[in-house]
Amino acid sequence: MAGAESVAVAVVGAGQAGLATSSELTRAGVQHVVLERGRIGQTWRDRWDSFCLVTPNWSVQLPDGHYDGPDPDGFMSRDELVRFFERYAAKVAAPVRENVEVTSIGSGDHGLVVGTSTGELRADAVVLATGAYQRPYRPAAAATMPSELFQIDVDAYRNEGDLPEGGVLVVGSGQSGCQIAEELHEAGREVILACGRAPWAPRRLGGRDLVWWLVETGFLEATVDSLPAPEARLFANVLSTGHDGGRDLHLRTLQAQGVTLAGHFLGASGRHVRFASDLGESVAWSDERNRQLLELWRKLAAERGLDVTFDDAEPFETDAPEEVGLSELGAVVYAGGFRPDYASWLPWPDAFDEHGFPIHEDGASTVVPGLYFVGVHFLRKRKSSLLIGVGEDAAIVASRIAASA
Repeated sequence: MAGAESVAVAVVGAGQAGLATSSELTRAGVQHVVLERGRIGQTWRDRWDSFCLVTPNWSVQLPDGHYDGPDPDGFMSRDELVRFFERYAAKVAAPVRENVEVTSIGSGDHGLVVGTSTGELRADAVVLATGAYQRPYRPAAAATMPSELFQIDVDAYRNEGDLPEGGVLVVGSGQSGCQIAEELHEAGREVILACGRAPWAPRRLGGRDLVWWLVETGFLEATVDSLPAPEARLFANVLSTGHDGGRDLHLRTLQAQGVTLAGHFLGASGRHVRFASDLGESVAWSDERNRQLLELWRKLAAERGLDVTFDDAEPFETDAPEEVGLSELGAVVYAGGFRPDYASWLPWPDAFDEHGFPIHEDGASTVVPGLYFVGVHFLRKRKSSLLIGVGEDAAIVASRIAASA
């Protein structure tokens, strides 16, 4: 390692987590670099063409970088959000090194050794800010699908025109799956959505956005310990969309539009794709999450004397197909969410739990000295990976690093 560059802190990733951490490290007077495999906000640049935020612009609250544009109640598009990150990086003077891929991290004689596409770095501390999830999830049943059928993960989808002609099966009914299913249907495709479990809520209630309700009720402050089980961190986020100024998007709205809803994807058998007969169960689960959310909102409305009308969910018909012919499909889009992927490239398997999440205390690994995390889903709270919450964790991690320097 003779001649390797030495830095106090290497931050990996220049999305909201990495940039927020950089801002806080600068505030604390800690020398650091930010390493980004592509360009600033690369993960967001990689989203599909029509992508826009699901959370309103006012909820973009990074350290010294709250949204201050003309449309706080709107929803930034992919490209608008990337420009916001570029301006933010310049404002906080983040020392970003673009097009530097981190290929390995290991323990050194003093601190950590960071292998990159441009050479090795020696760092006293490393902050992994590589996104809430890194690896798209495909169910095991995907292996039964014929190889000649066009199949992509959600992170490879860009627009309807890139898919071969024919119907499209979207596997997964979280935020991305529902948005892509709607986009494909509006483009004239026959769409089948293989559904799982995802909570839903009205986009607006009493003239207030659902994120306002989530903030004001303390829902986003929920800690990991408050979850029914650790695997609940993998549950989908609340369904909605920011398109058209923000509106409802969930299984009922998709069904009303003409999207075919089915149960869980079971894979191919013979010349058919098969689905579980559990759509009704998934809807019931989602409706129960909706009821729980609205109970929180009712309580808040009562406490504050808000004049709000709470409507019951519309009845749901669950006449779902249990199979569809492979000849009817031109493409499959897997949108079953993402999973943490640290353990696949880091040499400390015992630093992560059975679901792939880091074992830590306030973002500091309790297994690997000098290793920190920011931007992980449910790192400390439900809002940890969100634009409204990542700054809180970044400040705590930066403070810990400064104190140990």
